[in-house]
Amino acid sequence: MQTPKPSLFDFTLKELTQEVKPSFRAKQIYGWLYHNYAQDFDAMKNIPKTMKEELAQKYCVDPLKIVRKEESTDGTIKYLFELQDGKTVEAVWLKMKEEQRDDNGELIHEAKYSICVSTQVGCKVGCSFCLTAKGGFTRDLTAGEIVAQVVNLKRDNNHKHNRKINIVYMGMGEPLDNLDNLTQAIKIFQEDEGLCISGKRQTVSTSGLSNKIDQLGQLDLGVHIAISLHAVDDELRTELIPMNKAHNINSIIEAVKRFPIDTRKRVMFEYLVIKNKNDDIASAKKLVKLLTGVKAKVNLIYFNPYPGTPYERPSYEDMFAFQDYLVKHGLLATIRDSKGMDISAACGQLKEKTRSEL
Repeated sequence: MQTPKPSLFDFTLKELTQEVKPSFRAKQIYGWLYHNYAQDFDAMKNIPKTMKEELAQKYCVDPLKIVRKEESTDGTIKYLFELQDGKTVEAVWLKMKEEQRDDNGELIHEAKYSICVSTQVGCKVGCSFCLTAKGGFTRDLTAGEIVAQVVNLKRDNNHKHNRKINIVYMGMGEPLDNLDNLTQAIKIFQEDEGLCISGKRQTVSTSGLSNKIDQLGQLDLGVHIAISLHAVDDELRTELIPMNKAHNINSIIEAVKRFPIDTRKRVMFEYLVIKNKNDDIASAKKLVKLLTGVKAKVNLIYFNPYPGTPYERPSYEDMFAFQDYLVKHGLLATIRDSKGMDISAACGQLKEKTRSEL
């Protein structure tokens, strides 16, 4: 196995100009990385050979390798990446809207996509419903390993660098548990000379580290935040998310109220609906009360069963009754389309499947 090297994807453009002189060469390299999706130094045609050789001694270009992917009939593609140390993480390519054409076949709107990225190998949070938690925690991903997931998926899907994309930090790991590398990745994505993905197109999903929500808010990076709530009382939430003992529901709601958001936007609350656990109208009533005074949007998510889980997917009837109650009582609530149901859709499932087949 090769000795892991820092990646060129670890740097903002300003930082890269400190590593590469003259500075215009750093800008050229940035173009090769983010506009041409170069996978190695040989692809960088206008960079002097001696410079490439020197850089190759210290850095790798792409720290990831696609080792497996599964494609759904709905356009969802699940990727399994191998890192330089042999560990694996997942990312997902999600088609959010189909392209639109007029009667003459002219393009009206391009298809819209989101990329779901991982921030850690494994996870410390230990949510009882999550397959990723079963493997425990191994390590944080570097900023470059986070960034490279997006570049690899854009490359693999022939998605040009200047086409808009949304990023959700909602894959394996707890993003706020890897705050330094997360914020570095956010800044790299925002680079004008790179992918130019604004904060409003980046959403950080957290299981609720209330102190880290405050820290992220103070950085004022312009990102959206999504809270994995999943329960309306501390007893059930502690069963589902043991970390709730240290960061209870009230502390999370208070941190959310302090988080800087665009006045036109809402804070997303993810609510994983599990049959006979939190899918009843009594829970819906508590949720309405809990979010009073918060500019909130509730995203109801069907639990995605996987082998060995004790939890079950709720019925359509209960799901829609839950949503109907929220909407009638003033909460904006949507039901997330279940994507990739015909592939290893649950977070960590493709990794677990691949490991079991070895």
